[in-house]
Amino acid sequence: MSAGKIKVAVIGASGYTGADLVRLGVRHPHMEIVALTANTHAGKPMEEVYPHLAGLGLPRLARNDEVDWADVQAAFCGLPHGTSQEVIAALPEHVRVIDISADFRLRDADVYAKWYGRAHTAPELQEQAVYGLSEHYREAIRDARLVACPGCYPTATLLLLLPLVKAGLIETEDLIIDAKSGVSGAGRGLKQATLFCEAGEGLGPYAVGAHRHAPEIEQELAVAAGHEVTVNFTPHLVPMSRGEFITAHARLAAGVTAEDCAAALAERYAGEPFVRMAPDGILPATQQVRGSNFCVLGVRADRIAGRVILMSTIDNLVKGSSGQAVQNFNLMFGIEETTGLMQAPLFP
Repeated sequence: MSAGKIKVAVIGASGYTGADLVRLGVRHPHMEIVALTANTHAGKPMEEVYPHLAGLGLPRLARNDEVDWADVQAAFCGLPHGTSQEVIAALPEHVRVIDISADFRLRDADVYAKWYGRAHTAPELQEQAVYGLSEHYREAIRDARLVACPGCYPTATLLLLLPLVKAGLIETEDLIIDAKSGVSGAGRGLKQATLFCEAGEGLGPYAVGAHRHAPEIEQELAVAAGHEVTVNFTPHLVPMSRGEFITAHARLAAGVTAEDCAAALAERYAGEPFVRMAPDGILPATQQVRGSNFCVLGVRADRIAGRVILMSTIDNLVKGSSGQAVQNFNLMFGIEETTGLMQAPLFP
């Protein structure tokens, strides 16, 4: 990789993921942000929408159709689900795309239509898209024109479960995934459930039995298992701005122990810069990853014989979204994978 900079556009820059992408991108040595789009805020300086990004020399927000794409080499797309496919389909072929929405994550167009309530309008692109779980699809990502970044819940869940399912250490017929996310996971749009008085000082489930990340998790676990997998997945909204925690309950395969699971995860991620096991005697917690691209895993034996409790935590806006997008950008352009992403977690 030369010392030059890749010219980048951020589509949907007024959302939380777009803002975090900009926060990471402005300090990336190989990234030059030349366009920021947000149709509802077109014409405004970025600092008017996000004052914490003032003084960074960013371009003004523009409409998608106002961008001159001739020199743009890469586009990060942070639009709401259901809108990315049309925008990405209209981009020039030379623009490589890292999509942060759900529009290209599901490989089966019929499954997409079932869970998102509409037919996919760019099925030919859906067939070309590479699933962007960096640690597990690294080689395919390098050559991709379109990368579909996983959802935040699937990222934390799959980093935890894929190695164990692939190795046959846990049974796939009885997987329970208890998931919790900060309020930013719901986006910046005005919703009653995310108002302070509604979400503050409380905790509750949502989309019970019907969350759209469930089929995404099942899709990838099925690839690892070699057969269809169905999971019990329940998300919860936690009154914090960012962060995500997964507690998975699984039945161990015959003769397997919790220690075997911990050893398998440690071996699989040895040398991986962003995935680590919690230190001995310490349980994973969201404070250990806040503001960073790291994922921390943990394993404990259940008091119920033959079962194991598995834990995973990420920052939903970084490793679960914009940070993983930058990680994939680095892979796509032959840049050292950790570039721009080695910030230590924020604490307290």
